[in-house]
Amino acid sequence: DLLLGGNEKVTMQNLNDRLAAYLDKVRRLEEENAQLEHHIREWYRKQAPSASKDYSSYYQTIEQLQNQIISATVDNNRMILDIDNSKMTADDFRMKYENELVIRQTVEADINGLRNILDGLTTARSSLEPELECLKEELIALKRNHDEEMRQLQSQTGGDVCVEVNTPPGQDLTKILNDMRDEYEQVIAKNRKDVEQWYEVKV
Repeated sequence: DLLLGGNEKVTMQNLNDRLAAYLDKVRRLEEENAQLEHHIREWYRKQAPSASKDYSSYYQTIEQLQNQIISATVDNNRMILDIDNSKMTADDFRMKYENELVIRQTVEADINGLRNILDGLTTARSSLEPELECLKEELIALKRNHDEEMRQLQSQTGGDVCVEVNTPPGQDLTKILNDMRDEYEQVIAKNRKDVEQWYEVKV
């Protein structure tokens, strides 16, 4: 099974959780920024100008608020960058899943092709083996008959006989048997070569 395994599923779930957390934190930072800006505006609105009043503490407060806004903005940008990186990682996992799915389908197609070739080899072997066995049995029977005829001739002539058996070319079962064996071996060799070439092309 080439689909995403347990580790990949956990990783994808973690990425989704992180994305949700990042988005929630970005939303909170935006709300905090808005509140800080509101506080600053309110502070300016409530303060009345006075030449004798010391504004140094207010300037310090304003500076602190501005620094907080800058820090929140930096954090916000960092979160956005993390979100983009997480999205890229999720896309990589998605591409990996799709590629593995294509590989799985290709392997399954290759296996089916090999099974078809194996079925062809099995069929060829099944069709040749009975013919081979039949020829073997016929050859054994012919040799047995030949030996019996030789014994009968020897008994009739007192054991001194020279018999030359001229077997018509069409009845040379030894040659037929050898030819069948050669043909069978050639078929097997050719099919084996076809399988090897097909596998090399696929690899």
